[in-house]
Amino acid sequence: MSLALVHSRARAGVNAPAVRIEVLLSGGLPHTQMVGLPETAVRESRDRVRAAIVCSQFEFPQRRITINLAPADLPKEGGRFDLAIALGILAASGQIDAQVLSRYEFLGELALTGELRGVNGVLPAALAAARLDRTLIVPPENAAEAGLAGHADVRVARTLLEACAGLGERVLPQAMPAEVAALPMPDLRDVRGQPQARRALEVAAAGGHHLLLIGTPGCGKTLLASRLPGILPDATDLEALETATVASCTGSGIDTARWRQRPYRSPHHTASAVSLVGGGAFPRPGEISLAHNGVLFLDELPEWSRHALEVLREPLESGQVVVARASRTEAFPARFQLVAAMNPCPCGWAGDRSGRCRCALESVQRYRGRVSGPLLDRIDLHVEVPRLDPHELRDDTPYGEDSEVVRHRVVAARDLQLARSGKPNAQLVPAELALHCRLAPADRQLLEDAVERLQLSARSMHRILRVARTVADLDRSEAITTAHVAEAIGYRQLDRGGGG
Repeated sequence: MSLALVHSRARAGVNAPAVRIEVLLSGGLPHTQMVGLPETAVRESRDRVRAAIVCSQFEFPQRRITINLAPADLPKEGGRFDLAIALGILAASGQIDAQVLSRYEFLGELALTGELRGVNGVLPAALAAARLDRTLIVPPENAAEAGLAGHADVRVARTLLEACAGLGERVLPQAMPAEVAALPMPDLRDVRGQPQARRALEVAAAGGHHLLLIGTPGCGKTLLASRLPGILPDATDLEALETATVASCTGSGIDTARWRQRPYRSPHHTASAVSLVGGGAFPRPGEISLAHNGVLFLDELPEWSRHALEVLREPLESGQVVVARASRTEAFPARFQLVAAMNPCPCGWAGDRSGRCRCALESVQRYRGRVSGPLLDRIDLHVEVPRLDPHELRDDTPYGEDSEVVRHRVVAARDLQLARSGKPNAQLVPAELALHCRLAPADRQLLEDAVERLQLSARSMHRILRVARTVADLDRSEAITTAHVAEAIGYRQLDRGGGG
């Protein structure tokens, strides 16, 4: 009887919990038994591992083999444990040194020929292995992703035979991130006219505020929204790793050309609530988590299902989403910046100077009522985007400021916020509002009058204060003045009273 222990990592949300693979060879008829809550793809690894061992010129032991994936209550999925299981069998049968395995962790699916294939969720596994000072061995497909964990020791093996050789005298190559030139971002210079909307976009970028654009078809709402990532500050190394970790766990892959650029997600309005927040038997992140530290754009907001929109309410406040299933519960990061767009009425032309709208008042109210008051209450800026005059679209019309000029002001304002409170203004809690958003008596009265006149909720009032603080930061003013408060109030004209 002989026993071997090998370390690997499962995938649980955006985490990579440790899995100990215990392989026991004992007397009896040849048989391979796997325990420890494996799903079908994991159980099928018995046949893949057997073929890979034989094709790699090793001997598959003709004994009773018991493989335990511990902890037993953690569900195991996919072929990520193939390499670790094969090495455990080889170590238990004395064909490789079992003592050196404690310094390593292994991930990779085995082909029948012994070649290694990539798996999902390698980046969080690399970060977790580094915390235990272990070397992680991965397939070539995962090398660029694992190399993003710069402080981790990650090695690359193409085959089972190479992985075995790397445990001895041969040194496996280090995993390195791919060097790709950064892709250009859409430029705000492409937007003609729309000074109010451009200003609102700058305020939203500076403070991390949520934004709703309301206007007629073709007025430039989508164009404006797509330019927001280009004026946002670069993600920090920690934020970039968080964003890449989420992408790693979905299997969508990590675009190294977008490293440190904030993500921009724009799902179609037919998307379900599960596709937004995440889910599944083995919960995976949804669109709001893929937009973590970036922008989530929802076009045609009233056309979304009511259920899909309402699931956004808690993540907009908390910055995370908890997906609960019968067997497990996973928490995914979801600190995104929401930009939404909608038409003012079913035909799209209410309020346009052409007067072409013929929608009845009831149908307009019903259309706007598809977006609930509590959701609107959580959006900081509501901005009308008017239709441009034809002369504003002529080729000789001067362009506005480009993204780099606006971004310079945004970064300066964001630096003030980080120095003051360590976070963007949109994330200030009520206690911090009292400290950093003090108003003169006259300005306090102006705010209270607006809250009463517009029938705003306490949450809306707090959002006005946060926006006023951001406007003051863009002016590089320590004090919030009347002009700053008035501008912030102007962004709440479409709010509804008594948001819940």
